[in-house]
Amino acid sequence: MQTPPAPNYTPGNRPIQNGATPSSQIRTNIAIPGNRPTPAASSPAQQAIDLDQVITSMVGAAEGVSDLLFVVGRPPQIEVYGKLKGVDIEGLTPVLTPAHVKAIAERMMGDNERLHSDLKNNGSCDSSYAVPELARFRVNIFKQNGNHAIVMRKLSTQIPTCEGLKLPPVFKEIIKEKTGIIFVTGATGSGKTTTLAAMLNEINQEQEFHMVTLEDPIEFLHPHIKSTFSQRELGKDFSDFSVGLRAALRQAPKVILVGEIRDRETMEIALTAAETGHVVYSTLHTISASQSINRVIGMFSNEEEVQIRQRLADTLRYVISQRLAPKVGGGRIMVSEIMGSNLRTREAILLGENDIRNFHEIIESNYQNGWHSFEQTLLKLFREQKVTEETAMLYSVNKPNMRKAIDVAKKTMMGEDNTPSGFRLNLEALHVAPGTLAPRQATEG
Repeated sequence: MQTPPAPNYTPGNRPIQNGATPSSQIRTNIAIPGNRPTPAASSPAQQAIDLDQVITSMVGAAEGVSDLLFVVGRPPQIEVYGKLKGVDIEGLTPVLTPAHVKAIAERMMGDNERLHSDLKNNGSCDSSYAVPELARFRVNIFKQNGNHAIVMRKLSTQIPTCEGLKLPPVFKEIIKEKTGIIFVTGATGSGKTTTLAAMLNEINQEQEFHMVTLEDPIEFLHPHIKSTFSQRELGKDFSDFSVGLRAALRQAPKVILVGEIRDRETMEIALTAAETGHVVYSTLHTISASQSINRVIGMFSNEEEVQIRQRLADTLRYVISQRLAPKVGGGRIMVSEIMGSNLRTREAILLGENDIRNFHEIIESNYQNGWHSFEQTLLKLFREQKVTEETAMLYSVNKPNMRKAIDVAKKTMMGEDNTPSGFRLNLEALHVAPGTLAPRQATEG
């Protein structure tokens, strides 16, 4: 069954973001000091700039735009396949001034007291923003060097699928889990939220479940197909992840998504949920399975270590770590590491890693079960000529092993080359079959 497209927002039905009032939501102009006066400006020295039109121009400036940046001293910028480039916007060039960025930030925050308070007290705040018939954005407004700065992550309006993302077949097994905890890990911008959305979408196609999501902010609006979604946004629907997760246990879910586990209390409640018949999906900002296990254990005190190792060994189902690497020919490709749960992983969690018991070796030895290390994924992509040798080395975790594997692969790939060599041509000219040359005879004198 195909996922229906997400609803198209129009100026009349755009959802209110982060508690903003309807008047602040539909007002599209921002006042930029220092330009010619207009009646719409709030003072004689200001010009009204259509923020939605600015965003539309930036998104349309190139294919594959993932982020929009507004930083003082630079022009408006877009990130395209991991690289920044400036965009010429009338009224905002050659470079953004503090007044420019502050005006845009104020427009996005509107009258939301929580956002203003977070920015003042914490130095940053998270929000969301929608441009009708274009896209939704995850927005982070922060202070840098005393000035405002803004990063907007473009969100897809189409719910991703496992097939569309070309996720490995093992993901079909992962979503069959009915209890326990599943981590999707990686750096910011590595596609964790997209992967999780694809997994929930697969469950939505097949199971009649109630799924509760706790997000900051909501990035994909899932339609109700077979499952029923209750999507809750931090700051608008709950005050923090631990509070939202504790409440979720009373909302009869089968599946709980926690946008990010940031502290001990949230992890404690997530483990409890996993132990009491729920399956919990969440993210961590870690780069590998081994680091993820250490991060979880590190959230607790030394006195709790034995107990937390036991609980984690009992509840952990999968750790999916991912990165986005440059692809040959342009664009990016997902590189993943996947570790499941078996007797050896549980033993390594309980007793810790050592020379003969480490997660990397356990993962690679279970390749037949769909598990794989970053090195195995990168080697496969290198052999398929989808990534370069330099990329494979850069994005690997165990670089000595990666170096050896690439060297072996290169020899094998050269051996598979059927292009006639000069030596083969000489043999053919002599009517001698390769491999049948007689040993050279010794000569006297």
